Amino acid sequence: QVQLVESGGGLVQPGGSLRLSCVVSGSIDAINNMGWYRQAPGKQRELVAVISSADITQYRDSVKGRFTVSRDNAKNTVYLQMNSLKPEDTAVYYCNAQVRLLGRGGVWFNYWGQGTQVTVSS
Repeated sequence: QVQLVESGGGLVQPGGSLRLSCVVSGSIDAINNMGWYRQAPGKQRELVAVISSADITQYRDSVKGRFTVSRDNAKNTVYLQMNSLKPEDTAVYYCNAQVRLLGRGGVWFNYWGQGTQVTVSS
C-alpha cells in the first residue's frame, strides 16, 4: 500500500556532510509528520528530527545546529541534511511517515523505511 524508500547513506569522514532522502509512495491521501530516526548497534532506535505538515521541526539536542530536516510535499519526500558529522552519528537511519490512505475512512497509519547506513569514520 505504502512504501518509504531511503537513499543517500554512506561512508563519510568526520566533519563531512551527507544528505538523506526518503520518498513516500502508494495510495496516499495525506501525510502528516515525516521524520528520521536512527539506531546504532546495541542501542535503541532514537528520534533524530521530525517535520510536521505545517513545517514545524523538532530535533534531538545532539544534532541541533548540524542537521536540517525538510520536506517537499509535491514529491512526498523528506530530506535530512547532515553537516559536521561525528563518529557518534554512525547508525542506520530510518525514515518515518504518518500517512492517511485513500479510501480508508480517515485513519492514519505509521510507516517505516528499510533504513540506510551512515558511517562516520576516518
